[in-house]
Amino acid sequence: MTDPATNPAPSAESYAFANDYVAEEEYLLRARERAAELGCAPVAPGTGALLRFVARSVNASHVVEIGTGTGVSTVYLLDGMAEDGVLTSIDIEVENQRAAKETLTAAEIPAGRFRLIAGRALEVLPRLTDHAYDMVVIDADKSEYSLYFEQALRLLRSGGIIAFDNALWRDRVADPAQRDEETVALRDLVTMIRGHEGLTPVLAPVGDGLLLAVVE
Repeated sequence: MTDPATNPAPSAESYAFANDYVAEEEYLLRARERAAELGCAPVAPGTGALLRFVARSVNASHVVEIGTGTGVSTVYLLDGMAEDGVLTSIDIEVENQRAAKETLTAAEIPAGRFRLIAGRALEVLPRLTDHAYDMVVIDADKSEYSLYFEQALRLLRSGGIIAFDNALWRDRVADPAQRDEETVALRDLVTMIRGHEGLTPVLAPVGDGLLLAVVE
């Protein structure tokens, strides 16, 4: 157990400083505004920066994203991927993907580097190739995270990385008194991944929490 006296938690100011450490381009700020209009929540700047860092670290060339939103995390991932890398992004809302395409165009990302698939992820994922992907990034229906996880294990190569956004879920996951369906689903997922023998996990307190795991 960490001793809070010798390892104090960062202040709100330090947390905000770290989260906003990497400045965002104007097109990402516009994408955030559009997300607010459409009622979807993009990843925090710190979360996007960490996803980009991880994609760059493994030189990812094939990535699956579940939950496109308005393309904020899509841009971060593509920016970290190999120059010829292709990202497949799935979202059930067609309007979200229209907005994401506008974001990707503004970011001057060639159309050949991404494919946007409108549909329910659990119907699309089984059509993707086994063990062909370097990363799977999940930011969609929280109650279905465990089902996405099963698909991700099939899709990822050895050494591939799975990432779940909102792993702290508005400070609710760490509070056992919170028992709503989404919180319980995320709490169970965090516990399961921590005990999974085939994964090396880390829970990063950026944004709303980013749970990462390397597949052995």
